Amino acid sequence: QVQLVESGGGLVQAGDSLRLSCTTSGATLSRYAVGWFRQSPGKEREFVSNMGWPASIADYADAVKGRFTISRDNPKNTLYLQMNSLKPEDTAVYYCAARRGGRSYLPREYDYWGQGTQVTVSS
Repeated sequence: QVQLVESGGGLVQAGDSLRLSCTTSGATLSRYAVGWFRQSPGKEREFVSNMGWPASIADYADAVKGRFTISRDNPKNTLYLQMNSLKPEDTAVYYCAARRGGRSYLPREYDYWGQGTQVTVSS
């Protein structure tokens, strides 16, 4: 059973940084394409970033490009999302996800999901 557990969310001020972690059990994360998504109240879950397998090519939503960085530590079986220069509009529940096959920008194409971690950015 593949399980993903996010951590690292919190309440910060605009301009601050946070690093989200997604710890995986039951699977070797390096063999999956992975992604980060976020969801605000009343909105659909939206793509933030993804990374492929085996080549760890990454992509980002325009709204976070240049501020967020996705990475993974294979020995630790952990995915990260470094978030810098946070803005109030980044406030959301952030989810990590994994899928077999190539990178995807669509939530419905991911096989496994974490429970989410809340990020709140005050102005």
